[in-house]
Amino acid sequence: MTSSVNWFAKEDLLQMCAAERIRFLRLQFTDVNGVNKNVEVPERQFEKALDGKIMFDGSSIAGFVRIEESDMLLKPDLKTFLIFPWEDQRGRVARVICDIANPDGSPFDGCPRTALKKMTARISEMGCVAMLGPEAEFFLFQRNPDGSPSTTTHDRGAYFDLAPIDKGEDCRRAIVNSLEQMGFEVEAAHHECGAGQHEIDFKYDEAVATADKIATFKFVVRKVALDFGLHATFMPKPLKGIAGSGMHTHISLFKNGANVFDDPASEDGLSEMAHHFIGGLLRHARAMCAITNPTVNSYKRLVPEFEAPTNIVWSLRNRSPLLRIPDQRGNGSRVEVRNPDPSCNPYLAFATMLAAGLDGVAGRIDPGPAINKNIFAMSQREKARLKIEELPVDLMDAVNCLRRDPVVRQALGNHLYDAIVESRTHEWADYISTVHQWELDHYLVRH
Repeated sequence: MTSSVNWFAKEDLLQMCAAERIRFLRLQFTDVNGVNKNVEVPERQFEKALDGKIMFDGSSIAGFVRIEESDMLLKPDLKTFLIFPWEDQRGRVARVICDIANPDGSPFDGCPRTALKKMTARISEMGCVAMLGPEAEFFLFQRNPDGSPSTTTHDRGAYFDLAPIDKGEDCRRAIVNSLEQMGFEVEAAHHECGAGQHEIDFKYDEAVATADKIATFKFVVRKVALDFGLHATFMPKPLKGIAGSGMHTHISLFKNGANVFDDPASEDGLSEMAHHFIGGLLRHARAMCAITNPTVNSYKRLVPEFEAPTNIVWSLRNRSPLLRIPDQRGNGSRVEVRNPDPSCNPYLAFATMLAAGLDGVAGRIDPGPAINKNIFAMSQREKARLKIEELPVDLMDAVNCLRRDPVVRQALGNHLYDAIVESRTHEWADYISTVHQWELDHYLVRH
């Protein structure tokens, strides 16, 4: 049987839990930084949990509330209920994804999922639905004898290699099997360009459902990797000298079942709305980086020559710019945003990308001509002539761009904006005050 359901009434879920011998229910959510969190309840608490009456200490979660206002409610979205496809001697486990609410039941302004739902509500007012398809990459590393993670890769594979070069093949297949048992429609799975690096793609969906799937995907990848004695990481750049892990995100808007980015009569097959949406993404790209690329390590991926974008332009063909338009048209017309990485909070990343695109539509922002040359091979003089700007060079640069962008700030809301700026600023201060091995290697003897 499938581990996901098509009915969403509380009574149906309680009956399923009893029939499937579910012993524990996880109430899942993410903190501001995108880290999966959960409160787990035993079966005698299932009805209370599904009624949204389970409280937790929000002051213990990054970016939520102060200690003097700590009580928060977990409001489950019943259509996200699913049963995990594994069990142990302690019994089977199901999960449901929750929105965070204030004690009086009102929506909590610091809930990342609620921020995305507000953005999709804006799109619904236009009569549209946002569809997103992410490509989240990850590394599989060996563990040390004591069980701690290492950065030793388990193979020397490259793009699309097979076993025995790709030693992660069995683990990757087990991940795919688990995802499919949980209702995912997996489209492809393969070895990526870096040793130990992998990608599993699943079918696009509406924005909130896709963000839910990313949160679940990251948990499943880590859990199955641990079962194989490996450590899975979504850290953007764990190894020097090879490409990091991205989360390229494909975005399209549909209205009455038709893709509104498509226009067969235009020269490039894209509608006027699509061009304006691209213009908005380009205009707000630097501020978005504080959300889509949220760590110090993120900016070690966003450097030239490692397949990650550094230039704020769009292209119909090549993969060096920030935005790429895949060749498909019709219902396949879409914009691929190439800078996000999988360390981001998917709810906030999607909310800010959609806000940027919608601002482009509202303001009829001209994206300028597509740049279909390899930008990495351009001289600085040619880039200056074409007025090509670059993405932030580090996390603090991105935070400063966020401070100056009212559109992205409004998409987050004041609570999330303040929490993000505070968190990123503290992370940067800690990073720049730490003496790193590179400095010791270069300066300890020389000076």
